[in-house]
Amino acid sequence: MPRIALIVAYNGHPYHGWQFQGGNLPTIQRDLMRAVSTVADSEVTLYCAGRTDSGVHATKQVVHFDTNAVRPDKAWVQGVNAHMNNDISVEWAGEVGDDFDARRTATARHYCYCIYNRKVRSGLMSPYLTHEHRQLDVERMHEGAQLLLGENDFSSFRAATCQSPTPWRRLMTASVRRSDDLVIIDIIGNAFLHHMVRNIAGVLMDVGAGEKEPDWVKQLLALRDRSKGSVTAPPNGLYLIDVCYPKASGIPQDRRLPHFLQVAGL
Repeated sequence: MPRIALIVAYNGHPYHGWQFQGGNLPTIQRDLMRAVSTVADSEVTLYCAGRTDSGVHATKQVVHFDTNAVRPDKAWVQGVNAHMNNDISVEWAGEVGDDFDARRTATARHYCYCIYNRKVRSGLMSPYLTHEHRQLDVERMHEGAQLLLGENDFSSFRAATCQSPTPWRRLMTASVRRSDDLVIIDIIGNAFLHHMVRNIAGVLMDVGAGEKEPDWVKQLLALRDRSKGSVTAPPNGLYLIDVCYPKASGIPQDRRLPHFLQVAGL
């Protein structure tokens, strides 16, 4: 039975996250699974690299499914998109080996968190950017972010409802940069806990606003207590922009920035 992988981009604003929740709640998995099943002419089950929360976006989510249907790659792309709302787009399709698993084969995930840093919110980009009215010092934020690198217990940065059996995760990259009114937090890790990136963003924004010192990030890690951290940052500024796999997997190896960041040269 062939195993097919897809690269999917979506606007998470109208959806209740990735995971199917039953009933009529719109989710990425529900709508995408219906479209893929239509093209396959049989019901399929989709598996993704990481379940995104309600309102979170993706420019490069990777999913896989098994099917007896034999279709050219372009038929999976064009056929599925023909049965989808414009909020979700399949951008690549390819057959992968039987041992490929969108979640378990992944070696890293890459997220960016996008902040509109002005006194007044944007009337056009509110679903796609988190508004922060406090003036943010990106050098302070970047300094604090460096204290998260390496293998750490991220209990202070996980949601109370997180179901992971271990709070340990490894961050390879954590950086903060600015372009005019846009502040971008870039994070690459082997995997992430529930709300981990949004909780990191909340902490770094408090550091950038001068309410906390950069060393507070290290103190939070040591405390291993979510109640001591900042408010969870909103979902609308968060993007999954890459999932990394061994080259032999056949998955394209490139990050895919949101269009407005490409225009801004970020």
